[in-house]
Order: sequence, then C-alpha cells, then structure tokens
Amino acid sequence: MASVTATLISVLFFFSTHSASGSYPKAQNVTWKSTNFKTILSWEPKPSTDYSYTVEFSAVGGGQRRNPHCIRSSAAVCDLSSSLNDVNACYIADVLSQPPLGATTDLIEFPSTSSPRFCPYKDTDIGKPNFKLEVNEDKKKTTLYVTDPLTALFKDGHQLNIRDIFADQLQYKVTYRKNKSTGKRVYNSKSNIIELPRLDKDESYCFNVQAYIPSRTIDKQLGELSQTQCSQDNNPNIFEVYSVGVIAAAIFLILLLIGIIIAIAVVCCKRRKKAQRGEKEGVPLRHVVDV
Repeated sequence: MASVTATLISVLFFFSTHSASGSYPKAQNVTWKSTNFKTILSWEPKPSTDYSYTVEFSAVGGGQRRNPHCIRSSAAVCDLSSSLNDVNACYIADVLSQPPLGATTDLIEFPSTSSPRFCPYKDTDIGKPNFKLEVNEDKKKTTLYVTDPLTALFKDGHQLNIRDIFADQLQYKVTYRKNKSTGKRVYNSKSNIIELPRLDKDESYCFNVQAYIPSRTIDKQLGELSQTQCSQDNNPNIFEVYSVGVIAAAIFLILLLIGIIIAIAVVCCKRRKKAQRGEKEGVPLRHVVDV
C-alpha cells in the first residue's frame, strides 16, 4: 500500500511540474513591420513575469540564428534590422515561449509560433522622400531635387539610402496640379533631378513625390507620399496673401475711417448752417416806408 501511495505521489508530482513548465502560452499574431529596411517583428501577448520570448530566424534554406537582444526577452517585439544582412533573401522567424531569464525548466522543446515569410527587397515599405522646389527665372520650367530616403542598413560604416539598394530599379513618381485646380497630372523620373518644362507661365503648381519601384508587386510599388510643396503664385488673390483676421481688421479700420469722415462732415455742415442763421439774425430790419 505504501509503495502504491508513493507511486501516485511521484506521478502527480511529475505531471504538476511538467504542466507548470509547459504552461507558457504560444505567441500569436506574429507580424513583420518594415519601413526603409527598419524591420521589426512583433507578436502578442506581452509576457508576464512567469515566462519570456526568444526569437530564432533564418533565411529560407539556411540555418537558424538568434539576435542577442531577443533571447529570453520580456518584450513582444524584436528589431531584426541589422540581422537580415542579405536584403535579397527571404526570412522566417520563430517566436519561442520560454522561462524567464535565470529560471530553469525540464522542457526540451518550447511552444513556438512561426512568422509569415518576409523578403526585405520586395516587402519593406518606402518612406516619404524630401525634395526642394526651384522655378526658373523665365517661369517656364520647374525643377524638383529629390533626396533619397536613408535606410536602417550600413555598409563599411556608411549608412545606405534606398538608391544604394534599388539602384536603377528606383524611380520617382511626381503628382502635380495647378494650385487652384483639382485636376492632377503624373510624371515618372529615373533621376533625382526632375525637370517639368511644360507648365503654364505665371501659374502656381503643387507637387507631391513618392518612390516608385516597378519591379515589385503592385501593392508594394509605391512609397509613402511626400509633403505637398507649391510654387509661388505670381497673381495671388487677397485671401492667399493675407489671413482672414488681417482682412477683417482692415475692413473694420476702413469702415471706422469712413464713419469718422461722415461724422466730421455732419458736424461741419451743422456748424455752417448755424453760423448762417446767426448772420441772418444779426442783420437789422429795413424801415417800412409808408406810401
């Protein structure tokens, strides 16, 4: 009887310890977020003090590696920007649920969730570019000088921009319109210096620029739209030159001035009439001569 009891206790202890060790929840919603090759792997839920996460990743067909900042981590994100060295490869990451740092366990295999496949060259989003706007003296040609967005990648101590990576595949799409119109035109350029010669003279135009990589899938061809810049309007209306407050103040001053002029004119007119009446009252009456 004693041996049976001991066996039962041992079995219960075995299942209780392994149940506790194997209670780490699996990661869910493992997703990639990448802009200009700044690549973040994220998932849910954020771990409690009872467990942590370790990220293992590999190029398709290659061996698994680990980022030292994502081992037994209490975060639910992992920055893999500097780890995905080959931008032309495709990667898969596994998020393992493990004991917290410093804790031990009898488990050999841990709950794991795999990410979707991620290919940096094809999948990273391209951020908005900056550009400078210049109008020729004759007002017939406008030139845009576009700055290639920087990436999170470095080579030989030099930070790479998107032109360094995409080379001749990189183009820029310019969307422009007249300042007072909603009709849009589009111009694609392979150069960072974009000349738009066929614009109406003395008209103000507004421009947006975005990266365009035609070799990608349609949903990844266009980068983020830049901020809008407009050329100077040589024939601006009053509402474009002055704010509503300034215009209202000017109208008020004009009306006040007109009111003062009218008031002065009325006062002067009354005084003149009063003076004329006084002169008439001061003239002696003529003697009436009896016939």
